[in-house]
Amino acid sequence: MIKIEQKRWTQADGWEINQSTPFNGQAQLVLVFAGRKQLENPATFTDLKNKYPNSILFGCSTAGEICSTQVTDDSIVVTALSFEHTKLKSTCVEISSMEQSYAVGQKLIAGLDKEGLRHVLVLSDGLGINGSALVDGMHDSLPKQVTVTGGLSGDGGNFKKTLLLTNEGVKSNQVAAIGFYGDRIKIGYSSLGGWDPFGPERAVTKSRDNILYELDGQSALGLYKTYLGEHAQKLPASGLLFPLTVRVSDTDNWLVRTILAVNEKEGSLVFAGNIPQQAHARLMKANFERLIDGAQGAAKNIKDGQFKDPELAILISCVGRKMILKQRIEEEVEAVRETFGPKTFLTGFYSYGEISPFTPNAKCELHNQTMTITTFQET
Repeated sequence: MIKIEQKRWTQADGWEINQSTPFNGQAQLVLVFAGRKQLENPATFTDLKNKYPNSILFGCSTAGEICSTQVTDDSIVVTALSFEHTKLKSTCVEISSMEQSYAVGQKLIAGLDKEGLRHVLVLSDGLGINGSALVDGMHDSLPKQVTVTGGLSGDGGNFKKTLLLTNEGVKSNQVAAIGFYGDRIKIGYSSLGGWDPFGPERAVTKSRDNILYELDGQSALGLYKTYLGEHAQKLPASGLLFPLTVRVSDTDNWLVRTILAVNEKEGSLVFAGNIPQQAHARLMKANFERLIDGAQGAAKNIKDGQFKDPELAILISCVGRKMILKQRIEEEVEAVRETFGPKTFLTGFYSYGEISPFTPNAKCELHNQTMTITTFQET
């Protein structure tokens, strides 16, 4: 059994306990999801370190914090966990450049013992990373039976700076991971979207890693501006409303990619993950009901196919979904609650990218614009 205590800080009300099981106060792991301004305040880290002096601190800045079925901005959501039979180990690596993303993934996994390792939960800088290469580096360094889930940190709709919180402090340009060890920990995971494609399917005629230059021989940025119309003035943030879906071959799943930056001089777009040359791509647009159905579908995949009553669910959804759903944003979290029931603790955040396999035994991938759920249960 996992002992869990969840609390939230807001400017209006300070700290309030949201939910708690009988807790001995000796947390092994403390998950922290917060607005960037809150994490930049040195008092936040000092306060958490004083409250949990012997715990692993693990968190990041977000584009919205999830606490039970509530979604808030500029708050601090803390979920303290104590496991009866599961051992944990943390590791953290600095990112020197986006080109080093694969090596960073390898180095991150090198910091974890492999014996008895069951799962890796990862949080990454959300801007200075190629999420696809990071995931590939981790995947290629792990035993086949070990799963990976997690997400890229956020900065609201600003795309200026993202932060990670570990026991070493609050820093940019970091990737951190927690390894879960033992046979008593059960992990579930699923990732679904809910976007509709529109416009013609185009060939990626020029790209390099996560930089897209041309579609069908035309400037990628120029095409995006044509489709976005008045929204083009607000790129890259407005690109979240119109992500790109990419498939390398007819046998591959479509992966959704969102824009992190634009280069006016080159006419190129920088995405959160790779856009392989000769892949096929289409633009996507939102469908309100399908977005909410996607969140519920991810939860049902876990409940129906993996295990029914998780003690904890970490929800990592995309900032683009939040921008679309607006005041309806809590409906996707409520759909997860409806599926799992009232006993499952819900925490999480809105991200710049989600990390998870599509299905059990599938390769881990970077996703955008999905609701990705990781569940934990100790037997």
